[in-house]
Amino acid sequence: MNNLLESIEEILLMGPGPSCVPPEVYKALSCKTLGHLDPYFIKIMDEIQVLLQQLMNTQNKLTLPISGTGSSGMETCFVNLIEPQDTVLILKNGVFGVRMEEVASRLGAKVDAIEFEWGTPVRPEIVKEKLEDKSYKIVAMVHAETSTGVRNPVIEISKLLADTDSLFLVDSVTGFGGIEVKVDDWGIDAFYSGTQKCLSCPPGLAPVSFSDRAFSVISNRKKKVPNWYLDMNLIGQYWQKDRKRAYHHTAPINMLYGLYQALLLIFEEGVENVFKRHLENHIKLKEGLERLGLKMYVEESYRLPMLNAVTIPEGVEDAKVRQILRNDFKIEIGAGLGPLAGKIWRIGLMGHTARAENVDRFLKAIEKAL
Repeated sequence: MNNLLESIEEILLMGPGPSCVPPEVYKALSCKTLGHLDPYFIKIMDEIQVLLQQLMNTQNKLTLPISGTGSSGMETCFVNLIEPQDTVLILKNGVFGVRMEEVASRLGAKVDAIEFEWGTPVRPEIVKEKLEDKSYKIVAMVHAETSTGVRNPVIEISKLLADTDSLFLVDSVTGFGGIEVKVDDWGIDAFYSGTQKCLSCPPGLAPVSFSDRAFSVISNRKKKVPNWYLDMNLIGQYWQKDRKRAYHHTAPINMLYGLYQALLLIFEEGVENVFKRHLENHIKLKEGLERLGLKMYVEESYRLPMLNAVTIPEGVEDAKVRQILRNDFKIEIGAGLGPLAGKIWRIGLMGHTARAENVDRFLKAIEKAL
């Protein structure tokens, strides 16, 4: 029988995710599988938690990777904190804000949303007016909006919530590991990300973190968390060091090896150096695109370094260019979504992908493709 795995091509992943995976992480994934309660594996689990806490800048004990991709992190945060009829405010300016609204609505929450134009940031002054009219159990927003390349003002929104009882829920699936995240200083109560972007680990895990205040809400729910698999009361018993570890579900052992190695690589390079590398390669890409007559879609002051939205020139066929890049140059980039479909390309410089040689290779390829 023909084994299709033997014919997988090496593609330079410069889309909105996944990102390229370093050899050390591939090697880690191939290490011998241990049992999910094996004492040595538990040591690895403990180290993963410490590394996540350091990269998130948090003291939250309930910091761990959920078994699932980034969307499972979103589901985990909402399903644990929401009970029917809870009030939730979603700040949305792209696909993932829309998805937050969908998830919260399915859980029976009373959801209000403030929608901002795609490609522009959340505006704190409008949020302030809304919060003056009504209080919410949860206020949720996306830190790094993957669908548009916008960095949203998490710190400014945090300040608006500082003297309220609202829980602050933040998505940083694209940002975490590529730009600074300060869960504690920013007053974030529920945080989630994914492994497949700036952490440069294959998709399959979603780092999350809950503040003590958030975990108190979870622990004192009127009804059980409606999703057994994502119930932090139960998962916490498996992950938390100060509680007797109890089996919940079989952890994805080798994926956790991969995450452990990916985190080690970030700290070996130096966190600030990693952030600097993302920014420098973003600037290199931007300048190269401008020399080709291409323009960035998002204004510089709120532009993400790891997800670059580029305006498609008039008369250029979006899909055709992406097809040429993939087939002729073995490079993947992303299309626009929603109202930006056909208007932008999304070019990722995430994690291991964010290297100068990759930028040079892409610029040569896009010039020929155009």
